[in-house]
Amino acid sequence: QPAFDEERYVDRVPKMFEQVRAKLGFEPKLCHDVHSHLTGPNAAEFCRRMQPLQMFFIEDVLPPEQLAWYRQIRQVCTTPQAVGEVFSHPYEYMPLITNRLIDFARCRVSGIGGITPAKKLANICEYFGVKTAFQEGGENDPVNQLAAYHVDISSPAFGIQEENGFPDLVKEMMPGVAEIRGGYLYGSG
Repeated sequence: QPAFDEERYVDRVPKMFEQVRAKLGFEPKLCHDVHSHLTGPNAAEFCRRMQPLQMFFIEDVLPPEQLAWYRQIRQVCTTPQAVGEVFSHPYEYMPLITNRLIDFARCRVSGIGGITPAKKLANICEYFGVKTAFQEGGENDPVNQLAAYHVDISSPAFGIQEENGFPDLVKEMMPGVAEIRGGYLYGSG
C-alpha cells in the first residue's frame, strides 16, 4: 500500500465534498474524520479549504501530540472541530475547551472512564460553549451506548450522538438496546 500523502489528501478531499454539496446542497449535516493523519500547516490548510463547505464538523484533524496547532486552525477558519477520540481522560480536553479551540468533545464514554468522567467533561463543555459528540463507531456495545445516552440527556452541552446499530443476536442477549426512530436515539423504556 502506498504511503499516506498529506498534500494529496488536502487537495482531494475538499474537492470530493464540493461534489457532494453540488448534488445534495447545504441542508445535510456532513462530518469527516481525518483520523489524526495531518500535521500542522496541512491541517490548517485543510480546514480552511473545508470552510466554504459548511461541515457539521471535522474530526481529529491532528494527532494528539500536535494539539497546539488548533490555535492556528482557529486563526485561519471557523470550520467546526471535533476532537478526542483517542483521549483517555476528560482533562486532556481542558486547554482545547477553555481556549475555545474546539467545538465538539468526541470520545467514547467507556474510553475515558465511564459516566462520572463523561459527566464532568460535559459540565466543562457547558461553560465554554463546546458540545458533546460521544463516539460509538467500531467495536461498540449497548452498555457504552446507553451510558453515553444518559450523559447526553442530562446535559445542555449535548451536541450529537453517534449511533451504532447492533445485530439481532446482541439485541436478543441484551434486551433494551437503544434504537433509532425518526433520526432520534431512544433508550430503553
